[in-house]
Order: sequence, then structure tokens, then C-alpha cells
Amino acid sequence: MTLETIRKNGIVQAALGLLTGIAFGFLLQKAGVTDYDVIIGQLLLTDFTVVKVMLAAVLVGMIGVFALKSAGIARLHCRSGSIGSTVVGGLIFGAGFALLGYCPGTAAGAVGTGALDALAGVVGIAIGAGIFARLYPVLNSTIMHRGAFPADTVPELLGVRPVYVATCVAVMILTLFWLFQVWGI
Repeated sequence: MTLETIRKNGIVQAALGLLTGIAFGFLLQKAGVTDYDVIIGQLLLTDFTVVKVMLAAVLVGMIGVFALKSAGIARLHCRSGSIGSTVVGGLIFGAGFALLGYCPGTAAGAVGTGALDALAGVVGIAIGAGIFARLYPVLNSTIMHRGAFPADTVPELLGVRPVYVATCVAVMILTLFWLFQVWGI
């Protein structure tokens, strides 16, 4: 099956999405970030598991996207951002995180481990998504496009090739891992 065939086949896309979601939830659970106490420990700056997992995901994802794009397997589609959409998204995410103690990904993973508090949160996420969808036309015409960013990506903003930004980010992440090891956190 060719990549174009996979891209155009809805059933294959749904199956790949389901398998990817199951793998993602499994890896989140194995990393320990579906545990409410680990997340609260991160917020209290006593447990840095979440930061380590996120940094590792950024590093692996960044390298993976570059490899897939270089091989012609993936195409990037960047959506223009704005201060308005960032503020709205940040407020919604922050309020949900503060109320639930999970982000959407860790909540779904926690549901898979049987956490009933996370199940209530996933129901809340679904209701919140419905409310947002209902309000989107008004938000889109009033707030979402205010303060448009000058560029869609960091390399565009800096006027450099993406490999330079990726290299700098990789060095920063690896340095943070080294510092975590040195500091014992």
C-alpha cells in the first residue's frame, strides 16, 4: 500500500489513529505521567518526570519530523498564529488543567488505567470542546486573529534554515537532561 493510498483511505487513517492513540497512552502510562501524584509533583516542582518526558518527546518528534520530511513522507502544514488565539487556548487549557489536574493526553491515558477522576475530566473535555465549537464563530470573528504573529515558524521568524533551530533546540534539551542528572532531579 502506497503512502498516497493510505492518506486517501479513511478506514486505514482511522485504524492508524486508533493504534497510534493506544501506543501513545501506553507510553504515557509507562512513563508515569498518567499518575495524578506525578503531575501534581511537577506543578509543585518536586517531581520532574513530566518535564523529562515532554523534552524527550520534543526531541524525538523533532528528529522524526525532520527525517520524515527529508524522505518526502510527510508534509508540514503550519497554521498562522496570533496572540488572541494563544491567549484563548492558554486560558482554556490552563483552566482545565487547574480543575482536573491532567492535560487532555494524560487524562485519556489515566482513563485507560482506570482513574475515575480522569474519566469525569474526559467527559468535561468533551463538553468543553462542544462549547468551544459552538462559540468558535464568534471567537473567530472577534478575538482569534488579533495580534497576528509575524511568522508561522521560528526559523521563518529568525530567517534561518530549520536545521539550525532544531540543532540549537536539541543541544538545549540535551543540556537540560545533563543538568537534571547532575542535580539529581
